[in-house]
Amino acid sequence: MGLLSGCSSAYKNLQQANGDVNCITKFRPQFANTLYSTQVDILKHHLSGLLFFKQMPDSSLRVVFANEMGFKFFDFEFTRDGGFVKHYMLPKMDKKAVVKTLRSDFELVLLRPDLSKAHVMQDSAYHYTVVPTAKGNNYYITDTACEQLERIEKSSKRKPVVKVWMKNYEAGVPDTIAIRHQGFTFNISLQRVQK
Repeated sequence: MGLLSGCSSAYKNLQQANGDVNCITKFRPQFANTLYSTQVDILKHHLSGLLFFKQMPDSSLRVVFANEMGFKFFDFEFTRDGGFVKHYMLPKMDKKAVVKTLRSDFELVLLRPDLSKAHVMQDSAYHYTVVPTAKGNNYYITDTACEQLERIEKSSKRKPVVKVWMKNYEAGVPDTIAIRHQGFTFNISLQRVQK
């Protein structure tokens, strides 16, 4: 019994639902020049500092993470058309897997999914806007009226591998962002700093 239950999908009880997949776009953070006090735990490394989201004149978004002394950990750019540029990565963390993971984590936060193949599912409590990916799905989970973003889950075929929470939006910007990987220690916590 125990062996088989490990194979079932965390999403198997979801039912097809009617709903507008575009309703989740209202949860897309409206970052202009937004600063967060940030804690990052990657395996055995703990980094803390300030993470800055800056909207550039060409509509790209820069994401820069530095410590309080101004020492940079990384500087990424997310272009308007979905591209990604690594401007800088701390050499000891500059591994393809780390950069790729950070990129996909921040892409979840930026909430710019391609909704062309998305559909809506539901369980008794929530609506799930399901966006197919190469290795599974991204689930944007809201209340049934799509008024509240509960969380975002990036999943493999069967279970969530990353969970993202964005809470307490003010003027389109979440006050708190938490990114938690489910299989290993790779966690990012952001608390907005009011300037």
